[in-house]
Amino acid sequence: MYTTIKQRFTRWVGILVCAVMLAGGLLTGMPTASAAAVNAVVSPDIIVKVDGQVRTFFTVNGVQAHPILYNGTTYLPLRAIGELMNRNVNWDQSTFTVTLSGTRTTPATTGTPDVNPTQQNIQVEIHPDFTIVVDGMPRTFADAQGNRVYPMLYSGTTYLPLRAIGELMGKTVSWDPVTHTASLSNGSSNGNLVTDADSFGQISGPSQPLPQPSTPGTGSYIGEAKAKTIALNHAGLAENQVTFIKALLDYDDGRMVYDVEFYTPSYQEYDYEIDALTGAILEFDYDVESWSAPQQGTTTSNIGIEKAKTIALNRAGLNASQVTFVKAQLDYDDGRWEYEIEFISGTWEYEFEIDAYSGAVRSYERESLYD
Repeated sequence: MYTTIKQRFTRWVGILVCAVMLAGGLLTGMPTASAAAVNAVVSPDIIVKVDGQVRTFFTVNGVQAHPILYNGTTYLPLRAIGELMNRNVNWDQSTFTVTLSGTRTTPATTGTPDVNPTQQNIQVEIHPDFTIVVDGMPRTFADAQGNRVYPMLYSGTTYLPLRAIGELMGKTVSWDPVTHTASLSNGSSNGNLVTDADSFGQISGPSQPLPQPSTPGTGSYIGEAKAKTIALNHAGLAENQVTFIKALLDYDDGRMVYDVEFYTPSYQEYDYEIDALTGAILEFDYDVESWSAPQQGTTTSNIGIEKAKTIALNRAGLNASQVTFVKAQLDYDDGRWEYEIEFISGTWEYEFEIDAYSGAVRSYERESLYD
């Protein structure tokens, strides 16, 4: 009996100590995770409308705060959103907590809009250690796939993803890819619902009657033949130089697109996704299916990572000042050494696989960050 009581006493003491330690951590605001520095893009070209009215956001110092694009998600300043919600915004340094509560007692911040705002690459911090409390209730946020998303900190300003902002305001979020406009409104939106403001919509859905192919700009589809021509022109090839695998009208991510695929006699395969209404190239992919370059290392030396980056930039028609590199590394794949190069420019992400010895581009892909 004595041993049993002693064991129980010891166990309860251990539980009590753990509880005290946990409470102490909460009371002192001890962060459970540290911030991570990541690359992002200031995007003044993104227009934000709230209930049909274009909104301009300012920091407490009167500096215009533009939307920030990170990992395909648009972020907006939380303090400015608090003003729109008519809530007071408080920052507690000891607990890393942003609180939105009560009825706002001070007027909204004003400032001078930027005259010539430009898109620029920046470094921001993602903060899992920040807590957002709204009307006394701690809030967490997730993307459409259920993945947790966290507040962002840039130049002293806290940002939240557009999807999270919509949740806080109780509004529907929609995205217009033509005008780059994000809209937050009550009830159903005129556009398609979005995931973190990165899905596109130009028609309501595939069940509606589809207009017949016609000329661009009339509201009808450009047609299969036009889509094939757009893809061929981009690839720098003629129709008699390729074999088409498919050129089909499809519904993807809330819009109608043409999927165009073809290959050359040397087994270079091209894959395009083209907007069915505008003819814009939304995505494309280039792969060399059969590689017959000389044996690596026998006649040439490794080109080096800087040369590989230059090759990728030249292929994309960009320079180093216009991009933010996400990845640049040497890798061994399918029995060959190659450089994997990835970078972001504006709202586009580029991915390359480059032969580490010949410098030949083995694959090349460009995707919109909004997809």
